[in-house]
Amino acid sequence: MPADLSTVSSTPAPARRPALGLMLPRTLPADRIVPFARRAEEVGLDEVWVVEDLTFLGGIAQAATILATTERIGVGIGILPAATRAPSTAAMEAATLASLHPGRLQLGLGHGMPSWMRQIGVWPASPLAMLEETTTAVRALLHGETVSTSGRYVQVDDVALHAPPAVAPPVLLGVRGPRSLEVSGRAADGTILDMPVTPEYLAGVRAAIDAGRAAAGDAVPPEHRIVAFAHGVVHDDAALARSLARPGLAVLALPDWAVHVDPLPFADELRALARESASPEAFAAAAPDAWVDALTVTGTPSDVRDRLALLGEHGVSSVVMAPVSPDPQRPDDPFAALDALEAVTAGR
Repeated sequence: MPADLSTVSSTPAPARRPALGLMLPRTLPADRIVPFARRAEEVGLDEVWVVEDLTFLGGIAQAATILATTERIGVGIGILPAATRAPSTAAMEAATLASLHPGRLQLGLGHGMPSWMRQIGVWPASPLAMLEETTTAVRALLHGETVSTSGRYVQVDDVALHAPPAVAPPVLLGVRGPRSLEVSGRAADGTILDMPVTPEYLAGVRAAIDAGRAAAGDAVPPEHRIVAFAHGVVHDDAALARSLARPGLAVLALPDWAVHVDPLPFADELRALARESASPEAFAAAAPDAWVDALTVTGTPSDVRDRLALLGEHGVSSVVMAPVSPDPQRPDDPFAALDALEAVTAGR
């Protein structure tokens, strides 16, 4: 059976268990994609997500390969930068995959990293307008509509897919700031959130998404998925798991993560530690265990299941883990993270 891609409202749903997925590392050699995806399916994961970062691997090509060589697992593309795809082309590619593999694809769009987009000369003057126009056109085409629009960035004249998919894949936006989240609420079927995702951050996320949904009125999709990317480590020894997860907190010492830090009850203490630390790495090393627990999905299999349940109670539809090895003997092996997650799925 295909993965469950049914949607949830951005309002918390306490009874719902979020799907569990894993990111395919962007540095994974192409000839390891199929073994990785098959192992993810074997251990009982619901989803595998591919990334499209500049100079690494193409998102559509990775997704097509995984869908064709697995049987059940859902595949998410997180994300295609809107500025690098014409809406008609993006819709054609997604429609082809969705028709071949009904109910298994989730299509993520986003701004893309500004530095990378500038590097290839496509960063728009208004990223928000570019994203909303692209999303609206792609989603309409995937739902079988004939699209004519003349926007600031998207010009489409009387275009419709020859054979739209019977099951239109959900279109999600990988965004995190309040204005971009409002765009997601207005135009998309769901939102992909970068790590760390906490209940405190989710409250602001849902408020921004709901503001966008309210502004869209009847045009808004009926429900809205929330996909949370997560850093963490699974190990029977919770202390060891924390020690392996702690370096991933280093980015929170940087200003770019303010939207994630601001809502935290320990935001002031976190910023004070960041100012006092000689480097982001030193900040991460000094972070208290309680912060690791609050900001990651880490610990024993039981601890991880509890954290997944908590995020589900706050409206998260899917939790997608970054593949961090829990095995000091295999520190750079993403397959070790897959092996560890089998203990989590076995207990659900």
